[in-house]
Amino acid sequence: MQGKGLITIVAIVLGLICLNELIPTWYASKIESQIEAANGNEKEIKRIKEDTLNLGYTKLYYSKAKDKEMKLGLDLKGGINVLLEINQRDLVSDLTNYSSNPVLIEALNKTDEVQKNSTKAYIDNFFDQFDIVNKAKGTNLKLADPELFGNANLTEIKYNTSDDQVKSIVKRRIDASVGTAFEVIRTRIDKMGAVQPNVQRVPGTARISVEMPGMKDIDKVKKMLQTSAKLQFWEVQQVPEIGPYFQTLTSVIAAKGDSMGVAKNVNFMNLLHLDKLRTNGVANIKLSDTAVVNKILNSKVGQALRPANIKYTQFMWGYKPEATDPESLVLYAIRGNITQKAPVDGAVETASISYDELGRVVVDMQMDSKGAKEWKTLTEKNVNKPVAVTLDNRVYTAPNVVNAIPNGRTQISGNFSQEEAKELVDVLGAGKLPAGAKVVQATQVGPSLGQESINAGMISFAIAFLIIIVYIIFYYGGAGVYAVIAMVINLFYIFGIMDSGDFTLTLPGIAGIVLTMAMAVDTNVIIYERTKEELFAGKNILEAYKDGFKHALNAIIDGHSTTFLTAVVLFFFGTGPIKGFALTLMIGIAMTLFTSVLLSRVMIFSRLNKGKHLSVWTAPTKNLFRNTWIDFIGKRKYAYIISTVLTVVCIGSIFIHGFKYGIDFTGGRNYIVRFDKDVNAEDVEQNLIKMFKTEDGKNSSVEAKTFGNSKQLKISTDYLIDDESLKADQTVEQKLYEGLKTNLPTNISLHDFKAADKDHAGIISSEKVGPTVADDIKTHGILAVVAALAGIFIYILIRFRKWQFSLGAVAALFHDAVIILGAYSLLHKYMPFNMEINQDFIAAILTVLGYSINDTVIIFDRIREYLREKKSLTLAGLFDDSISSTLGRTFNTSFTTILVILAIFIFGGDNLRGFMFAMLIGIGFGTYSSIFVASAIAYDFLKSGKEEGVHGKTTSNKEVLASK
Repeated sequence: MQGKGLITIVAIVLGLICLNELIPTWYASKIESQIEAANGNEKEIKRIKEDTLNLGYTKLYYSKAKDKEMKLGLDLKGGINVLLEINQRDLVSDLTNYSSNPVLIEALNKTDEVQKNSTKAYIDNFFDQFDIVNKAKGTNLKLADPELFGNANLTEIKYNTSDDQVKSIVKRRIDASVGTAFEVIRTRIDKMGAVQPNVQRVPGTARISVEMPGMKDIDKVKKMLQTSAKLQFWEVQQVPEIGPYFQTLTSVIAAKGDSMGVAKNVNFMNLLHLDKLRTNGVANIKLSDTAVVNKILNSKVGQALRPANIKYTQFMWGYKPEATDPESLVLYAIRGNITQKAPVDGAVETASISYDELGRVVVDMQMDSKGAKEWKTLTEKNVNKPVAVTLDNRVYTAPNVVNAIPNGRTQISGNFSQEEAKELVDVLGAGKLPAGAKVVQATQVGPSLGQESINAGMISFAIAFLIIIVYIIFYYGGAGVYAVIAMVINLFYIFGIMDSGDFTLTLPGIAGIVLTMAMAVDTNVIIYERTKEELFAGKNILEAYKDGFKHALNAIIDGHSTTFLTAVVLFFFGTGPIKGFALTLMIGIAMTLFTSVLLSRVMIFSRLNKGKHLSVWTAPTKNLFRNTWIDFIGKRKYAYIISTVLTVVCIGSIFIHGFKYGIDFTGGRNYIVRFDKDVNAEDVEQNLIKMFKTEDGKNSSVEAKTFGNSKQLKISTDYLIDDESLKADQTVEQKLYEGLKTNLPTNISLHDFKAADKDHAGIISSEKVGPTVADDIKTHGILAVVAALAGIFIYILIRFRKWQFSLGAVAALFHDAVIILGAYSLLHKYMPFNMEINQDFIAAILTVLGYSINDTVIIFDRIREYLREKKSLTLAGLFDDSISSTLGRTFNTSFTTILVILAIFIFGGDNLRGFMFAMLIGIGFGTYSSIFVASAIAYDFLKSGKEEGVHGKTTSNKEVLASK
């Protein structure tokens, strides 16, 4: 055959590259097994780690192998993933030099509201809102105005710079600021000692994705990443200046407490504990009362009562309780201004741990030149007065200024432990973020759950692979052996390419690989079924295989192209796990075409050209489906009735019962909690409902459901989801711990509960999705489905040149999607596994659409072929012949795919069950719709046209297509 040598060379070179990439993974795993077997013997472990593997062209040692081994996702290895969002309002405010222009402020406020339900970039929404406000107020401000962007911070903007030019400059500066934030975050992660971290900017947004396999302390990670390292220095207001306001609040609460979110009998002055105040703060509040004080000070009533001297005052809490009073937190009154820009806001050049004269841990630092000048001015102005040192709106210290400080050197004390001081030095040393950052999405997977996922994934993978091997050899005999060989090589290439591309393997990625195996089976089935047809037509074995490969090629390319198109859509519109699934599917499809079409052909013809025989059937399967002919078109009206009834029921259920949406779409928190005994999900849910009450006394959404077994629960809640602070996360975990305490071991602490492992109960996995991210995920999911349908319609139209085929294909896909959605609507309350509508579900829908269209394309390809070759048939007879002749392929592909999915469904772990259930329904109805919906609709619309040259009759249909 032509190109045999080139294909062989490519296969060998690709194999050597993959082998070179996979050896480090194998070697690192081998060393780790030996380390585990050493049972803590430090001398033996050191010897094992110093071992080297001589490969001839290089030497491989453990640390090098560890760096180059295949990356595993959090769901397989355990660890932490956070999605950080840089505060773009802060960036805009900084570029306008914190202008107080009313048009600017109103535009920023409106942008904040619009952004909650928008997928556009913040800065684009800002410019839209600015234009609206500017026009409504009739101010006719230009963006280059000195009160906006025409200031010292943007020297490239002149008074005559056009608005379009300003927009371009501002966008470029904001993008650069996000790039700076990315570098700062990456430096901080390096200082944390994370192994194989993955830090990426999310294109088109101000978000940064951070993945740290193996990390356990999510609070520490969030704190390190969210801290802006923007040290600020402020003047401090004290009790004599603030006291009258507090007195006013105390009297007003008795009359308006309800509107302030607190009870009317709250005595505000009693909460302040002024008699215990030993610092330059204005109150010493019990930790349990800080939430009440926040409500009062931040309420609209409280804000309106402020006198002129504290109109812009910022109330800030101390960094942590004082050593002399560990149950209280000091409240400070920071003198603000209309712009709320700190008098000193300079970056730190150096920071180091030191000790004061009493031996306490402190942090010494040197400011940059700008900060040093501002610090000198502030200290000169406030001799014998207090100045507060703040970091991210927390007061670390507020000492009295003894003398002016001219050199920019200062010291931060804050009752630090050695570890806390080191964390602060690391953060300051990595540089400051250009704006505040917040965690809008976070996932934590415990190492035990990760190992369980690996085990479940490998078991399902092995069982699915075994099923395919047994079935394909049973059905196709010797040809099946070559199919298995091609599949093994295919898998080797997939893993090698994943490793060489530094891609991360996830649990959905393993599912994508298993589905690739099913696609590989489909490729071989198409080839071998066509080869069988040629053999039955009387051709010799060599000619039969040649024509089998030749006639199967179009169907294979069309089928794989539509599935690949779906995977591309998934990759670009999906996030996280969906991308992993789509990536492995794309690689798998490409490698399937190479191994099952090209490489398999080389191997088969190498055997045949030597005069050796190669069977394409076994005795039990030789004549299966050979003479099967069914009047599908004649029965289409029954199928229409069945499909219409199912569709109406499903749509009715969707409108009446709705769906169970996952936190991906609604925002919220998920916790998987493991117990040391059986627990009742309903009882736990009722206990937690009492704990998760909102500030106005209403219940937050809470659900507890058995996850995997009766000793594990999946708990979901939207409590405090709009609060993206670390404190809110800790509050939710504290309430979860207290609500579950009766079901937990008596000696378990909150710390142990938050970091459970296989040896004790607690949280083994957690996930948080903020409302803005949830909205983006939902929008992208809908766009993904629409884009996939549009792409498939266009592809079918181009390939088959008839809109009727495109219409039939898309109608079948719509039918399949409605059936799956209806099943999830009807059954989500009753199934013992997760049936949420989330991004995994969107991936399942799109995968089913890809599979369904693949099945449809095979039938359409045969119809197109028969339109050229069987012009004596009526259109109905031609359709029936086409569908009947592809039944062998349809059955074999659907049957093996369903077996594979069943293996993953049963053995693949709880995280994949909902995904695989959607696949099971979809594959079944996808096969049905290819025959009874896509083909039937294409037929009904084609028969009303005028197809030239197609005439004749069959016993099942007398309709004749007249010539044009």
